[in-house]
Amino acid sequence: QVQLVESGGGLVQAGGSLRLSCVASGRTLSIYTMGWFRQAPGKEREFVAAITQSGGREYYADSVKGRFTISRDNAKNTVYLQMNSLKPEDTAVYYCARFTGGSRYTPSDYAYWGQGTQVTVSS
Repeated sequence: QVQLVESGGGLVQAGGSLRLSCVASGRTLSIYTMGWFRQAPGKEREFVAAITQSGGREYYADSVKGRFTISRDNAKNTVYLQMNSLKPEDTAVYYCARFTGGSRYTPSDYAYWGQGTQVTVSS
C-alpha cells in the first residue's frame, strides 16, 4: 500500500511561484509514473503534469506548459511540482497520484491519491 502526502501549497499573488511536494511512504515510487492533478471548486479534477519512472519523460496540460515543471527524486521517494508565473485560474486543490495504466491524462487511471494541498492565487 502507498500513502501519498502533498505539501507546499499556500496563498500567493499572481506572477508568484510555489513548489509542491508529494512524499510517498509504504512503497517506493521509483517504479511508477506519477502525476499531478488539480480540482477547483465546482469543477472536475483535471490533469496537470506527469513524469515517468526514471524522470526521462514529462507530460503537461497545455494550460501549464512553460510555467510548471514536474520532477522527482527517487532517493527521497518524492515528486515535485514547481509552479511559476502563477495565475488566478491556477487556484485549486492539487493532488498527486500513482499512474496505474491507460491514459496518463485521465484521473481514473491513477490510484493512491493524497489528501491534496490548497493553492490560492490572488489577482
